[in-house]
Amino acid sequence: MGAVRFSEVRKSYGDHEVVHGLDLEIADGEFMVLVGPSGSGKTTALRMLAGLESITGGEIRIGDRVVNQVAPRERDIAMVFQDYALYPQMTVFDNLAFGLRRRKTPKADIERRVREAAASLGLDPYLARKPGQLSGGQAQRVALGRALVRDPQVFLMDEPLSNLDAKLRTQTRGEIKRLQQDVRTTTVYVTHDQVEAMTMGDRIAVMNDGRLEQVGTPEELYERPANIFVGGFIGSPAMSFITASAEAAPDGGGTRLRAGEVDLVLPGVEGLPSEVAVGVRPECARIWDPSHPTMAGPVAGEVSFVEALGRETFVGVHVGDDRRVVVHHDGRSTLLPGDRVEFGVLPGALRFFDAESGQALAPASRVAA
Repeated sequence: MGAVRFSEVRKSYGDHEVVHGLDLEIADGEFMVLVGPSGSGKTTALRMLAGLESITGGEIRIGDRVVNQVAPRERDIAMVFQDYALYPQMTVFDNLAFGLRRRKTPKADIERRVREAAASLGLDPYLARKPGQLSGGQAQRVALGRALVRDPQVFLMDEPLSNLDAKLRTQTRGEIKRLQQDVRTTTVYVTHDQVEAMTMGDRIAVMNDGRLEQVGTPEELYERPANIFVGGFIGSPAMSFITASAEAAPDGGGTRLRAGEVDLVLPGVEGLPSEVAVGVRPECARIWDPSHPTMAGPVAGEVSFVEALGRETFVGVHVGDDRRVVVHHDGRSTLLPGDRVEFGVLPGALRFFDAESGQALAPASRVAA
C-alpha cells in the first residue's frame, strides 16, 4: 500500500522552525498537490518524505511503515526533480534502465519495463538518443519514465514543469495526470503554480509559512476557502477582498455593506458581524446590468487595468483607497485604464471572512438563500 501520513511533523534549522506540526494523510493511489508561495515549506515537506531532509519531530509513514530513520533508497519511492538530472553520456534507454540495473533487476524485466514506459510516454523514437539531442519536453518525459520504471509505492515530483515553456507545460501536465490515472501510484506533487494544482490534483494541500492552511479538492478550495490566504491564493485572477462595515438593510431584507465608494444591499445575506472581509471572485462581479434579476449594485469605480483574453476580459476597478475589485466581462471590452465604470455583484457567490482573523465565516451566516 502506498498511503502516506504526516503526523505532527516538524522541521527546524537551529532555532528557526520552517514546518510547524504538519498533519496530512494521502490515500493510496491519490494525486496530492502541495502548493504555496516560496518559503511555505512545501518542498521541505517533500524532501522529508523522500528522506533527503531529517525531521525534527513527528512521524512519517509510507504504507504501514514508519520511515523516520529509513534511508532514502529503502523507502520505495521515485523522485522527479525540476532539473531532470539525466546522465548526458547515456542514451535515453540507458537513462531509463539505470536505476533498475543498480538494483540487479533481471535483464528481461529491464527491457520490458523500459519499453512499456517509453511507449506510454511517446519516447520510442528517442531511445537511442542522448539527452543533448532532446527537447526540454522530451527530457522531462525521460525523467518521468525513469521514475515510472521503478514501479515505486510513491512518486515524488518537485516542480517538474517549471523549466518548460507555457505550451509544453500544459501538454506535459496532461501527460503526467494521464499516466498517474493509468498506474494509480500515490503521487505527491510540489508546485507554486496554483493553475497546475487546480488542474492536476485529486486534492490540494495549501501551505503558507510552514503551516497547512487547508486541504481539499480543487472545487472545495475554490468555492469554500478556509481563510483569506487560501481565497487569495487559489484562483486566477485571485479573489478580491474588501473590508466593509455590515448592518441590517433599511427594509430588513438582507445586509448593507459600506466601504469607501461601496454601498451595497445584499438580499438574503444575514448574520454578518459589524465588520467583515468580503471575498469577490471575478465571475461574481459583472459590468452593471440593471435588468439582471439578482445583481446587487451598482458600484462605481475607476478602471486600473484591462486584461483581454479573447473570449473574456478581466477589468480591475478601484473603488476607493487601496480597494480594487476584478470584474469579469464576456468577450472583448472597450474599457481603458482611467475610465469610470459601474459594476454589480451576485450576492449568493460572495464569500465572507472575519475581518480580524481572516478565517471564513460559517456558511449559515453567509447566505440565507
